[in-house]
Amino acid sequence: MTIKTLILKGPDNIIPAIPDIAGLRLTVFREWPYLYDGDMADEEKYLGHFAESEDACVGLAIDGGRIVGATTAEPFDATHEDFRKPFEAQKVPTDKIFYFGESVLLPEYRGKGIGHTFFDIREQAARDWGAFATAFCAVQRPDDHPLKPDDYRPLDAFWQSRGYQKQDELVCEFAWKDIGEAEETKKPMVFWTRPLD
Repeated sequence: MTIKTLILKGPDNIIPAIPDIAGLRLTVFREWPYLYDGDMADEEKYLGHFAESEDACVGLAIDGGRIVGATTAEPFDATHEDFRKPFEAQKVPTDKIFYFGESVLLPEYRGKGIGHTFFDIREQAARDWGAFATAFCAVQRPDDHPLKPDDYRPLDAFWQSRGYQKQDELVCEFAWKDIGEAEETKKPMVFWTRPLD
């Protein structure tokens, strides 16, 4: 298995990849813990934002011409305002923070170092931009949720190995429709941050 990684910046490069990334997000985010029941129109609109963001970075993992993984990042002040609210409430300046969106990877490609490569790509983009720190958020589900798989392993240890610390006081809410639900509900998303050296 030979996986190629590619870094995309600017609308001319990002826009052609949006449908494939959208489909990947819909597949991966149906899994626990996101349980996301989305649609292509919403996904393409969301991803189109990164094409419009001058300093955004999109990383791809490609196997034989097929996109099997993707990751996104951009300056925090350019991202959705709901993500910035907990920082603003805590009086944490966001003008030098680089925000990491998703990292999605098909199951058969996990555990092969691609997740580390995605962090490397985004952290380098953050440094190039002049960020002092990076941040991302992850959904929090109750331990007794009926759809939680028995063999689920959270990514906390992996994130900690990358130098990230969970910030329990920095929590935002974001709404989406879960699998099996009729309407969107808000989910708590807790932030992880890392100062850049």
